[in-house]
Amino acid sequence: MKRTIRHRSRTRLRGRPLVDVAIGADEDAGEATGRAKGIIAVGDDAEGWLALGDRARGTVALGNDARGVVAVGGRARGLVALGGNAVGGVALGGTATGVLAVGGAAFGLVALGGLALGAVAVGGLALGVLAVGARAVGRYRYESADLGRLRSRGRRGGRDRG
Repeated sequence: MKRTIRHRSRTRLRGRPLVDVAIGADEDAGEATGRAKGIIAVGDDAEGWLALGDRARGTVALGNDARGVVAVGGRARGLVALGGNAVGGVALGGTATGVLAVGGAAFGLVALGGLALGAVAVGGLALGVLAVGARAVGRYRYESADLGRLRSRGRRGGRDRG
């Protein structure tokens, strides 16, 4: 038999309990999963300002499937998203998609990663308008060998000070 944990604080803020914990199925209530809704929500399915659970939705969400302003989890969606698969304004993860994307495979306006695809792309394989990397493809591209040449030109003195 699976363990069920339930706790709901009496203190309320804006009509929601300050803390709501719901873990495991509650057959008496007809719930297949624990649904927690509170300022701080912890459960299988959590919704709150701070949400922690398998499915978490909130201002700050932490869980397997996290959605929020700041989302951290396996699949993270948010303004700032950190996770295995991250989508957001600023996305950091194994696969990252966003305005600023950093990850193994990064797709965004500015992309940094092993595979980077974006207007500005930096990575092992970089594809973009401005591309920098071991293999760079783009209108303005700099590969590792190019960067070494640029650095050595700067050391030779550059312009005459005449």
